[in-house]
Amino acid sequence: MRHASLFTRRRFLTIGAALAGTALLPERLRADGIGLREWRGVALGADACLQLAHPDPAEADRLIRLCLAEVGRLERLFSLYRPDSALRRLNRDGALVDPPGDVLRLLSEAVAFGRRTDGAFDVTVQPLWQLHAAHFGRPGADPEGPPETAVAAARGLVDYRALRVGPERIAFARRGMAVTLNGIAQGYVTDRVSELLRGQGMDRVMVDLGEIRALGSHPDGRPWRVGLKDPTAESRLSETLEIADRAVATSGGYGTRFDTAGRFSHLFDPATGHSARHWSAVTVTAADATTADALSTALSILPAGKAEALLSGFPGVTARLTRPDGGVLRLAA
Repeated sequence: MRHASLFTRRRFLTIGAALAGTALLPERLRADGIGLREWRGVALGADACLQLAHPDPAEADRLIRLCLAEVGRLERLFSLYRPDSALRRLNRDGALVDPPGDVLRLLSEAVAFGRRTDGAFDVTVQPLWQLHAAHFGRPGADPEGPPETAVAAARGLVDYRALRVGPERIAFARRGMAVTLNGIAQGYVTDRVSELLRGQGMDRVMVDLGEIRALGSHPDGRPWRVGLKDPTAESRLSETLEIADRAVATSGGYGTRFDTAGRFSHLFDPATGHSARHWSAVTVTAADATTADALSTALSILPAGKAEALLSGFPGVTARLTRPDGGVLRLAA
């Protein structure tokens, strides 16, 4: 598995005028007869795609460059792997003074989702990730996972309520805590790029940066189509969604598997410290990608009854939960 600058594994196929592309901007730009301008490349460490309808190719190219610059700016703040990122400095030092506006905004939203999901979504699960990565990275690692005492110690550092977020300072209440934004940052960046394009007057846009958001409809008048990859066979689609002015996000344990058997993944239940195994994939559709991303993460660690109860607090949101046996549960608030 490739570890990228945020957390990535592609779970969607945008189904539009084209699915092919090569090299960098502008070589990956293409246009078709209905004025749809498309860029395909890599952003946030994953395959990415921007599609926008504009009659002027030069202006469309300028907007795409503007979007890519914004993605780069935000990645420099949120990356777990860039040594100079704001997130790395927070995790290293235990505090971040005068936090950048987007870091303050995103962590404020993350804490709010922690409250609204009763802790099912918790950005402070990074110590559990570090524990499992270190354990399974050693030769001859016990396939049963880290010792329970080590899991309990790491879980003692997991609590979104111990993350103090303020405009002058963001800090941890306990030494050794750490944050990962892998369950929300792709959605947040997708929203920021979408808002940038909306501010430039664009109203027929598909942004796919690991999570997806559509502004308006496809330029040919139909909804945008998003193909969901089958979690058991990623070369095929399990379903195609049609969306307009909506966002879609998917979480699944297949994103990062620590062991070859696939029993241990990055989707940790903050209450137990163990990887959740209720669902092989969870797809959420919401008005914005930040909400869809955070909720797909939270729902992934909940059994069916608790998932339904949680979603009831988010009007207008729908979820598609795929069981390990391939069965599908559909929920709507």
